[in-house]
Amino acid sequence: MADVFPDSRLRELTGATVLVTGGGGLVGSRIVAQLAAHGARPIVLDRFDAYPHPVRGLFEVDRHGTQVVLGDVRERATVKWLIDRADYVIHAAAYADVAACTRRPDTAFAANVHGTQTILDELLESRVKRLVFVSSASVYGDGVAGNDAPRFTEDQPLTPISVYANTKLWGEHQVRLMLGDSRTEYSIVRYFSVYGDPQIPKPGSHSWMVPWLTLSAHSGRPMRLNGGGHQVRDLVHVEDIARATVLALVADQAASQTINIGTGIPTSVRAIAELVAAHYPGAAFIETPMPDGDPRGGYADTRKATDLLGWHPAITLSEGIDRYVAWLRATPNSVPDWFTSQTVPLAA
Repeated sequence: MADVFPDSRLRELTGATVLVTGGGGLVGSRIVAQLAAHGARPIVLDRFDAYPHPVRGLFEVDRHGTQVVLGDVRERATVKWLIDRADYVIHAAAYADVAACTRRPDTAFAANVHGTQTILDELLESRVKRLVFVSSASVYGDGVAGNDAPRFTEDQPLTPISVYANTKLWGEHQVRLMLGDSRTEYSIVRYFSVYGDPQIPKPGSHSWMVPWLTLSAHSGRPMRLNGGGHQVRDLVHVEDIARATVLALVADQAASQTINIGTGIPTSVRAIAELVAAHYPGAAFIETPMPDGDPRGGYADTRKATDLLGWHPAITLSEGIDRYVAWLRATPNSVPDWFTSQTVPLAA
């Protein structure tokens, strides 16, 4: 069940139909659950191929979604049919793995560029009140040279260093270009590092360090710190991310705005590993090289999230890791077979 916070602005969503692309994933499913809790009618469009079936069942999409459609955001007829029924759209569908996008830029282009363009084309002829486009803090790249923990502000120059970040930055520009003078409003939300159960890492990925590190310690394997773990991350619990995204649908001041969704607290990857290790006495660390496209990182300037959305994160990193460890211990079958049976590069 989603963490639900009362907010009078969300009464506007009662009875409204909200299309959530990518609604079958970690963040999308939490968005769908919160929409349903506030009386909206969420429709999910998802390929359902990002996670293995046993994990996907933990997202409870069928429980919270009014309708769940197996499909691709590039399928124009499907997208048109769903947008024609929608009052609002949250576009969260994406090929969202940095390492995978680096290996397969063609797939990243198809999902993140072609898919976004299909959504925008159909929005131009729709009655949709507002689109919330899900972007990423990866568009900032490494920030200012020489600053080990930069604070990223929404209006600073953007210097993406990965294929994934490039696709997200293109999406931002295209949303502004196509919807700026249309009858459909838009808001852009830039997620910082999302974590929280039931997040499970993917083979060959170096994203999502909380599950990577926790599964490693849980399985008695060393927690690998890429580059020594000196990168900085701003970790935001998935429930807080979902709440901010839903608020961006209805907050008047969020129209035509780009908003960081982060805690404003920089934490090194090593410090994250130490929080995890506190739950597993004897947990070991090992240092490994930095993977391609892995940014030094930074943290969010959160003033716009506060001023425009009235949003503050409610779940601290320590509490969020406690939750994840408790969930992992309660659901041991969620540890994927490939993790325990293969030699895999662990992330940080």
